[in-house]
Amino acid sequence: MKTKNPSEKNMVSENSTGRHLYKKMCRSINRVIRGKEETVRKLLAGFVSGGHVLLEDYPGTGKTTLAKALAKTLDLGFKRIQFTPDLLPSDILGVSILDQADNRFHFHPGPIFGDIILADEINRASPRTQSALLEAMGEGQVSVDGEQHLLGKVFFVMATQNPVESHGTYPLPEAQMDRFALKFSLGYVTPAQESAILADQMTTHPLDDVQPCVDRQDILLLKKLAGQIRVSEELRRYCVDIAVATRDAEGVRMGSSPRGSLALMNISRTLALFDGLEFVTPDHIREIAVDVLAHRLVIDQQAVFSGVSGEDIVQEILQTLPIPT
Repeated sequence: MKTKNPSEKNMVSENSTGRHLYKKMCRSINRVIRGKEETVRKLLAGFVSGGHVLLEDYPGTGKTTLAKALAKTLDLGFKRIQFTPDLLPSDILGVSILDQADNRFHFHPGPIFGDIILADEINRASPRTQSALLEAMGEGQVSVDGEQHLLGKVFFVMATQNPVESHGTYPLPEAQMDRFALKFSLGYVTPAQESAILADQMTTHPLDDVQPCVDRQDILLLKKLAGQIRVSEELRRYCVDIAVATRDAEGVRMGSSPRGSLALMNISRTLALFDGLEFVTPDHIREIAVDVLAHRLVIDQQAVFSGVSGEDIVQEILQTLPIPT
């Protein structure tokens, strides 16, 4: 029987550590967010892979609570930015103010300089303000008055928007949507789960009892381990084929960019780490493809009027493309 060399044994041990840390985070968040294990898995996958998440859901479904539970579980700083029509880019990024003591301008960081940022109702701000997030989300830095300011190694944006309200909102431009690695929703819980939520909050809020279960070093370790998960040439091509198929799909005016296929591969690697595996499987790619790619598609108006959505198109592609074996 063939034995594993020391490096292979070490990889297995590290992946077990990765799965253990993931399980700890899930248990902590699921005590607060009931019945949403799949959503928590997606959120953590986006976070560990270095992406950002857009949650589109109705008011009161727990989006803010989810972000707070994540921050407390990971022992990270949490900042909430309420997007409104009068919000300015400087309100997010910060501003340089003249100090009369030395007659020099000093930069005062805005709320974007944090670990976990909740951009609440992002589509209520003007396109100019929305675009202020582009550089921060894409490059991990912001530019103010010609000077670049680096953000932290652990920087995660979780944005929310209401899917039904259009009055006083500004749809996110394609470039902004493409910066989000994942887009999904929480959805309503079952009546039994909603009853349990009421019972949980009879006297206190479950958030009050959340204690950090991992630290910053654990998070950086998870990010490192996810980057070591193997992806075969066939599965890399599978990610590309799915993205390319969105560009040729009927009713699509603009398909997924290469950033989409890259996000699909990286988040699949993180899911494999969560499962304690050393390599990505086709199931990991298929599990997350809709959430990674659908929001990047620009659909023709005629197709939209016919009831076609980006989710439908990606699902059809997954059913049509051959699965690598």
